[in-house]
Amino acid sequence: MMLAAIWAQDEQGTIGKKNRLPWHLPNDLKFFKQMTEDNTIVMGRKTFEGMGSRPLPNRQTIVMTRDKDYQAQGVIVFHTIEEVLDYAKTFTGITFIAGGSAIYEDFLPHCDVLYRTLIHHTFEGDAKFPIVSWDDWTLINLSEGEQDEENHYAYQFETYQRKVSSEQIN
Repeated sequence: MMLAAIWAQDEQGTIGKKNRLPWHLPNDLKFFKQMTEDNTIVMGRKTFEGMGSRPLPNRQTIVMTRDKDYQAQGVIVFHTIEEVLDYAKTFTGITFIAGGSAIYEDFLPHCDVLYRTLIHHTFEGDAKFPIVSWDDWTLINLSEGEQDEENHYAYQFETYQRKVSSEQIN
């Protein structure tokens, strides 16, 4: 099972405003597409609806909701963390956790890898990424994003891998 979180945040941990991204950074959207295509993405209902209630092409979308009657075309609807973890155990690719805040918080303890785009700017927003215990993670890749006429902010792509504790080895 491979579970990974993928997100972009500003320097204050802001990830959203009214269920949308508070910035326009096309290169981060390209990165998200490149990483998640042919894999599965998991998001909460509000995040899904903030994207226009449509699944992204070339990936399986799982929408998490407490609403037992919720349905959306072209997606799998799950109501519990366990359902997603069971799915991830049988899926051969990567199951990406893609927001919002509560979904990240629920799944962070289960993630093996974190893909964070850190934007060197601050934005107004109403959603923050949960606190990460960075001592549990090792930075395995860091690359500076390219600023240009479409990508106005300095940013970097970071990949972290969970450290293996002695309890996990034994």
